Amino acid sequence: MTQRVRTDWIAFSVSAGIVGLVCLGLVLDPDAGAVLLPQIYGFVAETIGPLYLILGMILIVFLVWLALSRFGTVRLGGADAPEEFNTLGWASMLFCAGIGAGLMYWAGIEWAYYFQTPPFGLPPGTPEAIEWASAYGLFHWGPSAWAFYCLPTLAIGYAYHNRGIPYLRLSTGCAGTPGFGAHQPLGRLVDTIFMVSLLGGAGTSLGFSTPMIAALAARILGVQASFGLEVATLVVTMVLFALSAAAGLRKGIQRLSDLNVGLIFAFLALVFIAGPTGLFIEAGVTGYGLVAQNFIRLNSWAEPFGDTGFVIDWTIFYWAWWIAYGPVVGLFVARISRGRTIRQVIFGMIGYGSLGAGLFFVILGNYGLNLQLTGAVDVVERLNSDGGAQAIVAIMDALPLDVWAMGLFAVAAVVFSATTYDSASYILASSATRSLPSGQDPALWQRLFWAAMLGALPITLLFVGGLRVVQTAALIASAPVVLIGLVMARSLMAQLIEDQPPQGKDRSDDPHPQPLE
Repeated sequence: MTQRVRTDWIAFSVSAGIVGLVCLGLVLDPDAGAVLLPQIYGFVAETIGPLYLILGMILIVFLVWLALSRFGTVRLGGADAPEEFNTLGWASMLFCAGIGAGLMYWAGIEWAYYFQTPPFGLPPGTPEAIEWASAYGLFHWGPSAWAFYCLPTLAIGYAYHNRGIPYLRLSTGCAGTPGFGAHQPLGRLVDTIFMVSLLGGAGTSLGFSTPMIAALAARILGVQASFGLEVATLVVTMVLFALSAAAGLRKGIQRLSDLNVGLIFAFLALVFIAGPTGLFIEAGVTGYGLVAQNFIRLNSWAEPFGDTGFVIDWTIFYWAWWIAYGPVVGLFVARISRGRTIRQVIFGMIGYGSLGAGLFFVILGNYGLNLQLTGAVDVVERLNSDGGAQAIVAIMDALPLDVWAMGLFAVAAVVFSATTYDSASYILASSATRSLPSGQDPALWQRLFWAAMLGALPITLLFVGGLRVVQTAALIASAPVVLIGLVMARSLMAQLIEDQPPQGKDRSDDPHPQPLE
């Protein structure tokens, strides 16, 4: 008999109220918000930014050890649990949930920022600086980024599928630590912080992608780009999401993700064939070589003796974004990973995620960089004068079949945004549900409500304006999640050690077994 899905009105009301008040304050006084938010970004980034770098390095080492240890063979759902989704469907959903349309924005123009202000204090325009402009995005969207997603996936997935905890929320991943159960005070605090940070992380992604989609639509339709068009873009995306949400997880999100992967890789194939194919291959090999040779340096470079602001503006921003958005990806991937081993989840997320994102930078990023170097399009000047969205339009205009290629790119971006809404609203609804038995979905009305809240925050950020404003939303949202991540790591290991004792020791030998909550 199907159990009733019940709303957690405390988590629902507190989270919605906090985000509503933030949006209202920014709308009532946008000028003050535009001044205050960048100041907050600078203070937080300089104060705790290096901690993010340290945590990133520790997390990579921890996950590799976990995957190769005896715990790596532990299967989510139990030793005999079948895989709920095939590998292609699983990889498509985790990829679409993990990157969103923000990847399509940054892959096209991230190099242009590094081209003007190279890392390590390199002089702009030198061959070494150009190589790093091509390669640095592979690092920011590579294994370190997906490691931030992987920890909550495992902590939540093991507690949900193996410990039988009947709710899908961030506190589920903390249940192995006393006092952090979902209905205990610390657990409720964790879930409230998570829901607010999720809205900040997802709002950041949509805040980047929405102006890009609106600019592409304006170019295709021959109309003027405007704030109203950006709002309309969000509305269309939400309608597409609503259709997907009504269809449920398997028929909605999976099909939407499969469609999106097909669209975007068709677009990348077009650029690969029509563009300088040899350059893409050479730049890809060189870029991955640079990142592999300097991986430890890139993860640990805090720029102690320079003042370019590169690390604060980029690496710390990205790590904050991944941390803020990590729990939603973790909750979603945990939900779809039943039947997979811990080793499969770790290497699958890091491998599929990094390679998928890397293709965007190798092909789309180097296509734009080549336009700049050959003088075909001055992408940097367009970026500085008109903004990132218009710079991407300029790159799309240079493609063969420009309007058709641009249309394909725009449709894929809309579907990417819809999958962001879909997975994020699904998890928000799950977090505001008191009990969600394995295999059931949260209420449709909740998913639709949280989709509306997800749309409200990026509209507010766009109204206030500025890249730094959107970056600040991610940084503020990530700060409390860092501490929650430490609790999740402790909880996961406590449960694994209890449930998987070394050979020769029976679990019953433990005089202090851990409770489910």
